[in-house]
Amino acid sequence: MKSFEVIGGKKLSGSIIPQGAKNEALQVLSAVLLTEETVTIANIPNILDVNLLIELLHDMGVQVDQINAHTYNFTAKNVDANYLASAAFRKKGGKLRGSVMLAGPMLARFKKAYIPKPGGDKIGRRRLDTHIIGLQKLGATFEYDAAISCSKFTTRQLQGCYMLLDEPSVTGTANILMAAVLAEGITTIYNAACEPYIQQLCKMLNRMGANISGIGSNLLVISGVQKLNGTTHEMLPDMIEVGSFIGLAAMTQSELTIKNAGVQHLGIIPEKFQQLGIHLEIIGDDIYIPAQEMYEVSTFLDGSILTVSDHPWPGFTPDLLSIVLVVATQAKGSVLIHQKMFESRLFFVDKLIDMGAQIILCDPHRATVIGLARKNSLKGITMSSPDIRAGQALLIAALSAEGKSIIQNIEQIDRGYQFIDERLRNLGAEIRRM
Repeated sequence: MKSFEVIGGKKLSGSIIPQGAKNEALQVLSAVLLTEETVTIANIPNILDVNLLIELLHDMGVQVDQINAHTYNFTAKNVDANYLASAAFRKKGGKLRGSVMLAGPMLARFKKAYIPKPGGDKIGRRRLDTHIIGLQKLGATFEYDAAISCSKFTTRQLQGCYMLLDEPSVTGTANILMAAVLAEGITTIYNAACEPYIQQLCKMLNRMGANISGIGSNLLVISGVQKLNGTTHEMLPDMIEVGSFIGLAAMTQSELTIKNAGVQHLGIIPEKFQQLGIHLEIIGDDIYIPAQEMYEVSTFLDGSILTVSDHPWPGFTPDLLSIVLVVATQAKGSVLIHQKMFESRLFFVDKLIDMGAQIILCDPHRATVIGLARKNSLKGITMSSPDIRAGQALLIAALSAEGKSIIQNIEQIDRGYQFIDERLRNLGAEIRRM
């Protein structure tokens, strides 16, 4: 098991460029299966989860050609449609929750698909009902094959329909969307997720010849086509990395510039960090965060305690609540963190409490953070990364803490953040991979 050794308490400086968006990558890479023509995708992050999906595509028979460090050509001309039912796929695909999004394009093009028990972060219940019910409404037959521990879908031909999703699931919307583009007739998806990454997927599919309207809203209308073509696509910067770097600058009292941040796609993220008292300036597509000795949490207009909660887009992304929680530990003032979507995502706060943070875990979904206002610094400890986002939050805490911290199980961090130790060292951090 690999670890990070971090000597904290050092001010950082310089500029950093966010990687390509992890969550977008898992969607658009799955979409290459919808055509036999070549699809070129740029700004692909070099992280474990994305590399695993690329490996799965190769194992399925997709021709994968790497053009440069972050650009690939994918040609899905000779795909083995039965590979998803194999033990090899179950072993590899079961490590990656994003593998469920292979089902939509496989079902649309090859009339059958399999979903193994998905892997990913252990952050609470993450059901697949939205995926399964949506594909069934398009005309797929669903059964669970106990012999191979897989959900199996088959169809003679998918048919467009109207559906109202029971939740605006991002991966569910992507899966249903990719199936619907090759279905006969018109599909209407209401209560669809409308995150920038879904918008990117829709735009990519339209360039391939799909007919999708309502992009950016929660009402998508898809007129099915018979065939899709190749295209080129460039991925957005990762908004979670952008938020992480804003939090890192504040916690370490550092002057940082986030270059090419994709500002127009960040939604409410900058505003939420500003509510914590963090100063930042948007200059073109860059975000400049000045060194700040103290940041004070704002209150609501009636003077009540600030609450930061997650909500489907355009609300605040749940992937940044772990970062906000850590940043709040050194703020002046208190804040209530309300994680509504996942009931196990706040359980990493015991490590922060061991570091000296003042946090009350009210229940699995809520934590009250009493800011230390830098009167007491966090102390370095040995800890383990439980999931991608908590791991990055703990790394930020370690970089701001006094003394040495050891972060174990950093494979979780590597799943979502490329070369993070090397990039942080370029800013002046003292971090070593062991």
